[in-house]
Amino acid sequence: MVIAMRHQKKKRTVRKIVKRTRKSVIIFLLLMLLFMLVLLAGCKGSEDGAEKDAGAGELRTQDNLEETKKMNEQGNSAGGGQQSKTEQQGLQELPEQDNDFAGKQQQNEGKEEGQKKSRPEGWELEFSSEDWGLSFGEPGTQPVGNASVEDLAWYDAYFMGSDEEKVIYLTFDCGYENGNTEPILDALKKHDAKATFFVVGHFLETAPDLVKRMANEGHAVGNHTYHHLDMPTISDMEDFRKEMDDVADLFKEITGKELSPYYRPPQGKCNTANLEKAQELGYCTIFWSLAYVDWDADNQPSHEEAFSKLTSRVHPGAVVLLHNTSQTNGEILDELLTKWEGMGYSFRPLSELTGK
Repeated sequence: MVIAMRHQKKKRTVRKIVKRTRKSVIIFLLLMLLFMLVLLAGCKGSEDGAEKDAGAGELRTQDNLEETKKMNEQGNSAGGGQQSKTEQQGLQELPEQDNDFAGKQQQNEGKEEGQKKSRPEGWELEFSSEDWGLSFGEPGTQPVGNASVEDLAWYDAYFMGSDEEKVIYLTFDCGYENGNTEPILDALKKHDAKATFFVVGHFLETAPDLVKRMANEGHAVGNHTYHHLDMPTISDMEDFRKEMDDVADLFKEITGKELSPYYRPPQGKCNTANLEKAQELGYCTIFWSLAYVDWDADNQPSHEEAFSKLTSRVHPGAVVLLHNTSQTNGEILDELLTKWEGMGYSFRPLSELTGK
């Protein structure tokens, strides 16, 4: 009897322990569940924040892309007969570039005009090729040249301006006259757009009236050398100087004015020695950041091809290279300038880029 009572008491004790244990386990599980709910809520908040940041980034880039994303990719093939294979690769994935245009301007600030810049000791510019070339990334963004904006600045050389403002610098290479320069000048006058015309000796000799009109209508006239030679092959400073001086002298004889201090190497061929020679003569060397195959008078692009290439690759700070010999350019320039204006661009003279 006593044993039975002890056994019953023991069973009641065990049941109490089990009951308490169950309650503790339930409380523990509830606490764990609550902790997991709080943790999940925190993770969701982080994801929402990340989605907002990503959405903001997408909105920031949308304005740059929406004007160009519908363009035919075939219209983004090689631009400019004087451009290298680098440019002919078309749109491609490129690392983010750091032009730091404002920083370059600050470096040059306070230097007297014509004073040779003091480059870092032991440093010398290295071109990836003597043929000027470009690689393009996303439509509407600045390309990468085979030398950087910062490095070229030490030699008073330029190929594009700041990416902070939708500005275009118009330039034309003039080898000879075939009837297309006049409509080009008419379109520029209609839009009150000032351009720079790079002339060779033949153009000065055969089209002096057009040269006078360029100067009288406020355009800059720059140096494209007298004989349009392969300038990297000229190592002697006096030979280089003569190619440049003969253009400047004939221009002054025709117009009574000084030639603008801008030099464009024929075919974009250049090396460090040429940059130094041009700088020593007081010139800014001007390359380009946008061009297309317009130079072959016997194989002109259609209007549609020209518009596609020149509107899809235009970008803030673009230095545009066109040829005066192009019939297509003469026919489309008025409409092209209108299209660019509709995209928010304005036209500035090279003097605002170079300070000269």
